[in-house]
Amino acid sequence: MEITDVKIRKIMSDGRLRAVVSVTIDDMFAVHDIKVVQGDERLFVAMPSRKNENGVFRDIVHPISPSARKLFEENILDAYERQLAIMETEASEEANEEADEL
Repeated sequence: MEITDVKIRKIMSDGRLRAVVSVTIDDMFAVHDIKVVQGDERLFVAMPSRKNENGVFRDIVHPISPSARKLFEENILDAYERQLAIMETEASEEANEEADEL
């Protein structure tokens, strides 16, 4: 299995939810609504879930093995960190341009 694409759909700064992500596997299978969540000690990846009639959330899709979970989490968190770095660079460049205009 190869994760062939990770798209950061939305980044948030309020609350514990940090991003919503889509992942493509082997250029053939897409998983949407994966969440990047700020935990007490670190960021983690939460797979898409649905609330059942008892109010309990159950994953709709999820990795079966620890190695598959690690692969997903590493790829998703790397893409998230890269996107944050790009956004910080763009914000810095915009601030520099505005300062130059003054």
